Amino acid sequence: MIMTKQIWFLTGSQDLYGQQTLAQVALQSQGVVAKISADLQAPAEIIWKPVLKNTTDIKHMMLDASSDSNCIGVITWMHTFSPAKMWIQGLDLLRKPLLHLHTQANQSLPWATIDMDFMNLNQAAHGDREFAHAVARVAIPHKVVVGDPGSKDVSGRIDAWAWATIGWNKSQNLKLARFGDNMRFVSVTDGDKVSAQLQFGISVENYGVNSLVEEVATISDSDAQELCVEYERLYDVSPELKQGGARHESLVYAAKQELAFLKILNTGDFDAFTSNFEDLGALKQLPGLAVQRLMQMGYGFGGEGDWKTSALGAVLKSMTPVGGGTSFMEDYTYHFGPGTPKILGAHMLEVCPTITKDRPKIEIHPLGIGGREDPVRIIFTASPAQARVVCLVDMGERFRVISNEITVVAPTELLPKLPVAHAVWEPKPSLAISAEAWMLAGGSHHTVLTNAVSLETIEDFSRMAKVEHVIIDEQTNIREFRRVLQWNAAYHRFAERI
Repeated sequence: MIMTKQIWFLTGSQDLYGQQTLAQVALQSQGVVAKISADLQAPAEIIWKPVLKNTTDIKHMMLDASSDSNCIGVITWMHTFSPAKMWIQGLDLLRKPLLHLHTQANQSLPWATIDMDFMNLNQAAHGDREFAHAVARVAIPHKVVVGDPGSKDVSGRIDAWAWATIGWNKSQNLKLARFGDNMRFVSVTDGDKVSAQLQFGISVENYGVNSLVEEVATISDSDAQELCVEYERLYDVSPELKQGGARHESLVYAAKQELAFLKILNTGDFDAFTSNFEDLGALKQLPGLAVQRLMQMGYGFGGEGDWKTSALGAVLKSMTPVGGGTSFMEDYTYHFGPGTPKILGAHMLEVCPTITKDRPKIEIHPLGIGGREDPVRIIFTASPAQARVVCLVDMGERFRVISNEITVVAPTELLPKLPVAHAVWEPKPSLAISAEAWMLAGGSHHTVLTNAVSLETIEDFSRMAKVEHVIIDEQTNIREFRRVLQWNAAYHRFAERI
């Protein structure tokens, strides 16, 4: 049975207040948990823990949180005044993401009746500041959320962080199968896999492509035919690919590829994978349909051996709410005008169907690269949405996450001869500024497009990973953007992450 991931809620106080007050602290902190849990959309449960009042209990709680595989994050709140020296050892031992909630049990002051009993019970205004000082001294990457726990603003910010803890947990346990190696002579898709494991927890394991070839050979025709029936139920399959069609065997082979991938990924407990059209071994087709289907199931993918984009895709998919879309993507070609400049994004085949609301098609077309039989693929146009494209690049001494806010739009005209899944978008603040900023930052041509994972969640995840996050949005100005890159370079060489 898969257990729901937990976020532990820790309330700080001290023995000075006496049992009656501490009982009230416990009751009110449980009430805060109920309020922030009510609007939590992320698939995690906020677990209230007994009030912490001394160094020993705090240290043990932080050790327990760090070692419990079901705990993915910790929320702290100082209901009263909890001397922060009690927290230093525990904070130093904490290995899970931290959110500091700065709130108060009584949201409104009873102006006419307020007395010292009320003042002594509602001390978060300075109790949380005392705690925050210790967090800053220990230099833990963390998020601070201030306000009424029942408000939409507070619940939304906590929810964004909760999704990021899910992504961080995925990253810390992520295994990636790399079928073949990096595309020859390409720089941005390569990188330091050992540093990535240290920074993100990602384990990249290499598989010769013929291990996939051998697995494909073990898949029975009957199992593949059964999957073809599912294809016809879920997609508009081209008549030539249907049972009895002239090219049905190509669909059967694509189904065998999907089943073979699934067997290897499930057996090895992998969450992501790559392929490479330069290294296909004895495969008859470049995997297209199989890759798209696996992404639809939640696996990360990167083309041409791009393990960083594949891993990022798996992380972002783990942070994608049900009904949202997240896909491997590539900036393929531009429309500079007339009209608003746009980017046409696609890949040779591998774009995930979660980014469309329409019923996709399954078709077969020639592919003038790879030197194999015509591959089967899912074809669709991404649905209009506010979204962002994100990449992860290795800058040598550090990793950098780059994100660009975009608006996915309908194509200016129909694309009747484009035989691949695709998306059209208008980048913010404009194509010219966004492209210049992206290139100045060293961004990759492969990205992950998501219409569901918020910018705030990506920011929170980057902070958890202690990695630079460069944002390109409506406010981006190239002169200032250059300064940001320069200051970031200095900061990440010399400063602690906060």
